[in-house]
Amino acid sequence: MEEKIIIEELFPEIANLYGDTGNVRYLKKCLPDAEFVKDYLNEEPFFNKTKPSLIYMGPMSEHAQELVIDRLMPYKERLKELIDDGVVFLLTGNAAEVFYKEIENEDGSKIPCLNIFDFTAKRKMFNRYNRHVMGKMDDITIVGYKNQFTHSYGDNSKGYFFKVERGDGLYPGNEFEGVRKNNFIGTYLLGPILIQNPYFTEYILKLMGVREPKLAFKDTIVAAYERRLSEYKEFDFPII
Repeated sequence: MEEKIIIEELFPEIANLYGDTGNVRYLKKCLPDAEFVKDYLNEEPFFNKTKPSLIYMGPMSEHAQELVIDRLMPYKERLKELIDDGVVFLLTGNAAEVFYKEIENEDGSKIPCLNIFDFTAKRKMFNRYNRHVMGKMDDITIVGYKNQFTHSYGDNSKGYFFKVERGDGLYPGNEFEGVRKNNFIGTYLLGPILIQNPYFTEYILKLMGVREPKLAFKDTIVAAYERRLSEYKEFDFPII
C-alpha cells in the first residue's frame, strides 16, 4: 500500500508569477487522493513538523524573495535535513535563489540567503533575459522557457537539473541548467513546467512514491509536448 502523498506549496500568495501555480493545479488532477497543503507567510511551515512528499515553490518578485528568505531563515536546518533525507523539492523561476548564498544587486549590495547552496544570483533589472531552452535529464528531453532578471553563478557541473542543448544554463555560456542535490530540483524554467513536460512529471511522481503515475489529460499534453519538441529542434529561438 502506498503512503499518503502530501504536496506542500510554499507561499502561493506571493510565489505565483508566470502561471506557475498551474503546476500544483495539474498535480491535483493527477493525484485526486493526495493531500495538498498551502503555507502562507504568517504561518508555521507544514514541513517543520511533517515530512511531505513534495515541496513546491514558484517564481516571485524581487521584494517577495526578501520576505521569503526572512520567513524561511528560522527553518534553514530543517530544510537541509529534508533535502538530505531525499524529500522532493521543485522550485521554478527565481525561487531557488532563496536557497543560495546570496543575491547581488546591481549596485553591489548583497542580500544574504539561506546559504544551503554555494551560488550567487546577480540581478540586472534593466536587462531581462527571455529564452526557449531544451536539454537532457538522463533520457528525458526537457523543454521550457526563461524570463528573468538574474543569472546564477557557481559550479553546478556536478549537481544540475539537465544538460542544455539549446539555450543557456545558469548563466549565458553555461551548459548546465538548474541546481540539484538528491531530489531537490531548482530551475529557472517557467511554464508551468509539469504541464509542458509530461515525462518529467511522471519522473517526479515516481520520486514522490507514486508507483504507477497516471497523468491527467495525458494524450493532450503528450501531443503538445511532441509538437513543442519538434519546434525546439527545428528552430533556434533567439534571445529576446
